[in-house]
Order: sequence, then structure tokens, then C-alpha cells
Amino acid sequence: MKNLPMIAVEVMLMKRPSLAVMMAGLVLAVLISNIGSFIGDGRKLDELRGSVLRLHILANSDSEQDQRLKLMVRDELLESGIFSGVSGLEEAEAAAAENLRAIECRAENVLRSQGCTDRVAAELVDADFGERIYGDITMPAGRYRALRIKIGKAAGHNWWCVMYPPLCVPAAYGEESVEENKTAEEQDFDKKELDILRHPKKYKVRFAVWDKIKSFVKDYTVQNDKNDEAA
Repeated sequence: MKNLPMIAVEVMLMKRPSLAVMMAGLVLAVLISNIGSFIGDGRKLDELRGSVLRLHILANSDSEQDQRLKLMVRDELLESGIFSGVSGLEEAEAAAAENLRAIECRAENVLRSQGCTDRVAAELVDADFGERIYGDITMPAGRYRALRIKIGKAAGHNWWCVMYPPLCVPAAYGEESVEENKTAEEQDFDKKELDILRHPKKYKVRFAVWDKIKSFVKDYTVQNDKNDEAA
């Protein structure tokens, strides 16, 4: 009888590894059963990132005047019609590239009308953005193509939106002067993309894992290429 407690302990110890194995197997089974959905969502995220041209405006500083000028430049660009009639990201990028100087001139004309002598630089860049919320849309974090407008030292708080598809609709000056273009949302994003944009919490963890896996694969590939070159 005195040995019963010891036997019970031994039985428990024997069961614990079995329980751990069962749990691990269950987790693995869940992952395998959802791998198709996981990969599908990850690829859809990449498609979403690669289908938009973002507008990114950096103010000269965080002073009240510089922030006001930033918004005036924003409204001028949104009203410019530079992207009118474009169909597709490639056409939008081409329109931006062909009008960089015109964009700079428009922005500088706005500044000059307010007595500001800052210079403006416009460029097309691939830039990393954090997760950004705009109205009921949340653009996932990641690398995007962007039309970047730098005013003066470009050291102030920035403003962003999606230039193509045209999700930003200008109105009167002010922080709340741009509204979402619901029509463009429905026309230019499919059902899955709209779900990603409007319900980001559903995808946050799996997107983070997806990006981590892609980063690992990229680093592994680069290292292998370096090893091959050194051989």
C-alpha cells in the first residue's frame, strides 16, 4: 500500500509525455487542415499590397502652419485629376512618374500662395508602412508603392491615403476634409480584399506569421546565393 502513491506518480509521469504528444499532434493537425486557407490569405495580402499606389505627404515640421500647408497640398493633389481615367496600377504609376515635376510645381504654387518658400520633392518609392487606419478601412502593414511628397525638411507629421484606387475624396480644407470613396472600394477590391481591409483583427496573426516566413525564406535564399558565389 505504501508504494501506491509512488506508482500513481509514475503513471502520471508516463501520461504527461503522451498528453504532450497528443496536444502537439492536435495542433499540427489543425495547422495542416488550415494550411490551404493560410497560404491563400497570405497570397491575397500580397496581391492587395501590390495593387495600390499610396499617397504619402511629409510636412516640413509639426508647426501649426506647416501642418496646415501639408493639408492644402494634399487637397490640391487630390483635385489635380492626374490619375483621371487610369485603369490599373501600372497606368497610375506611369501617370505619377510622368507628372512628378508637375506635382512639385502644383504643391509649390500652393505654398507660395501662403508666403512659404519651402521646396517640394516628389518621388515614386517602395516604402514600408505600419498598419494604418483610415475611416473603416485598415491597410495592413507592409511594403507598398507610394507617391511620396516631401515638403521642405520633411521632418513633420505625415499624411497618407490611397491614391489609386482613388479612395480619397477631397472636400473643404481641414483634417477631416477627405472622405472615403465607397464606390471605388466596391469596384476595385474583391470580396476577400474588402474583408481584409474592414476586419483586420481576423487576419492579424496569420499575416504576421506569413511575413515572418517570407522573410526567413528570403534571408535563406540570399545566404545560399552568397555561399554559391563564394564557392
